[in-house]
Amino acid sequence: MFEQFSSGYYLGEMFVEPHDCEGAFMHRADHELVNKQLYASGEGVERLDTPLVMKLGGTHFPVLGDDGIPAGTLVVPRTVASDDSLPTRREVFLAKAERASELLRYAGYEFGDAA
Repeated sequence: MFEQFSSGYYLGEMFVEPHDCEGAFMHRADHELVNKQLYASGEGVERLDTPLVMKLGGTHFPVLGDDGIPAGTLVVPRTVASDDSLPTRREVFLAKAERASELLRYAGYEFGDAA
């Protein structure tokens, strides 16, 4: 789903769907798979529900998993999407684990026991 892009990001393509929602979401199974493959260190028990951090245009935002979202789709608030059209296939940047943790901390996300 995502491939190496730079020292701080992976690059992938997803259907991006503007929505009247608070926050960004993707299918829970996709979210857990990406979390496990790209964010987990493989050392001990790790949370797979930690938000992924994605970037569209110049905006970073946390992404959570939701069973009601179709696979391969990223649902974002209309303020993040570039237009109000139907879902479109777009390039999406995914911050690597270290960068994501940094961005989440700046945003005030509480990691609980996962930090």
